[in-house]
Amino acid sequence: MHDWRLVTERAARGNPPPARRVEKTPDQWRTLLTPDVFQVTRLAGTERPYSSEMCGLFEPGRYGCACCGTPLFDAGTKFESGSGWPSFTAPLADEAVAYKADESHGMVRIEILCNACDAHLGHVFPDGPAPTGLRYCTNALSLQKLPD
Repeated sequence: MHDWRLVTERAARGNPPPARRVEKTPDQWRTLLTPDVFQVTRLAGTERPYSSEMCGLFEPGRYGCACCGTPLFDAGTKFESGSGWPSFTAPLADEAVAYKADESHGMVRIEILCNACDAHLGHVFPDGPAPTGLRYCTNALSLQKLPD
């Protein structure tokens, strides 16, 4: 189970290799993604809080990377954080999400990325509910609901 110690350790020392890698040039990603999804996932942008109805959707299923489709989160770990972005307590698999130190905007945070294609997903914080105590604060534009 992921906890804050594991998250900070991986951000500092590296992440486990993914089950598969998806690599494309920026131009290839640009042709595959909408401009908004490209901005968030490939340029580490952030969508406006409460700009997606995904924040309030709590139906069963899995969420995958909007770029490569890698399964990232299960709806069973989704919770209402009040942050304005979809939030989860844990990734679907140990190697699904990568962690990276982020010191942009005058803050120290830990960025979360799709471990398969390096898409920017959002950030993880140590203020989530049990059992992990983590809040994976994700941009809805970085996710897609996967078919059952």
